[in-house]
Amino acid sequence: MSHSPFFSRLASLTRKETRQLIRDKSNLAVGLLLPIVLILLFGYGLSFDLTNARVAVVQEQHTAQSHQVITALQGSRYLSVQQYPTLAAAQDALRRAQTDAILRIPSDFAQRHAAGDGKLQLLVNGASTSVASAALGYVSGALATQAAIVADRGGGSATMGTVTIEQRMWFNESGNSTWFIVPGLVVLILTLIGAFLTGLLIARERERGTLEALFVTPVRPLELVLAKLAPYMVLGAVDLVVCLLAAHFLFEVPIRGSLSAIIISSLLYLLVSLGLGLTISGFAPSQFLASQIALIASFMPAMMLSGFVFDIRNLPVAIQVISQILPATHFMSLIKTLFLGGDDWPLFLKECGILALYALVLINASRISLRKRLR
Repeated sequence: MSHSPFFSRLASLTRKETRQLIRDKSNLAVGLLLPIVLILLFGYGLSFDLTNARVAVVQEQHTAQSHQVITALQGSRYLSVQQYPTLAAAQDALRRAQTDAILRIPSDFAQRHAAGDGKLQLLVNGASTSVASAALGYVSGALATQAAIVADRGGGSATMGTVTIEQRMWFNESGNSTWFIVPGLVVLILTLIGAFLTGLLIARERERGTLEALFVTPVRPLELVLAKLAPYMVLGAVDLVVCLLAAHFLFEVPIRGSLSAIIISSLLYLLVSLGLGLTISGFAPSQFLASQIALIASFMPAMMLSGFVFDIRNLPVAIQVISQILPATHFMSLIKTLFLGGDDWPLFLKECGILALYALVLINASRISLRKRLR
């Protein structure tokens, strides 16, 4: 019986917060429509793949061997071949960003190729390292394929011997960057919904003066915190379902891990994000300041430092240490493993344990932020 007043007050507060959320059309729209916009925008608009690399080809002498090289490039679905009469014209096109790479076929290519020492010059636009490396790989792959075909027709290749390499890419067989991006979108959306929306709750009530109405009631800070978290947990769960459906049906991203593990870890991270937003809202004196802090402290780090865009191992050591402090980094690693690699229970237990610790700390911090106001 000693706990009945607690649950009674909690139920009443939860009903109040749910009605407020339903009546607040702007928050409801952000919570339901913004995730859909982000999924479509990032899923279809953001890609690290280069599917139409433009290669300018300069033949200094037209020979059968040079035509074989051009045929090899034209046979790749990733390359778009553009022929230029001179190297100067091709270089001008490269400077104007009208092409991504230049393949120069020297005038002595046929003679040197017959002697087993054929050489080609490839100039790549390094303004974008991802485009440059992709173009280099596509051209090299196309030429290697053509060389293998010619060697096979000729009964073998003396220069390459009998060694062949069979490549296979694990976890992302299609080499599609969408498979890499979409699981990370779950992290960004739950971060945005959790921290940004709840980051305004207490600050808004403080500005409107409705928070003072609770001062004369027996409501305790923990009850208020839990009541404010509950409806947004439901809203975040709906967004999670939308993300999973979009990943499976729209982008055909494989979900190799246990669905229950994905849901449990996602809801745990959502609780962390909600706790962070509520803590910010409890200490911030205004809605504007709360929204700015929530954006800077949650969404931006989750996007830039969690491994969503950049591999953390390529960052400076100091930034790597900072990234490990972010809850998003731990969830990003876990969700991508569950989507593409399958169940890794030691990693699941480790990262979920870290997230649970963050949730306890942040919920307690949000309770402390209200303790002096509600007694």
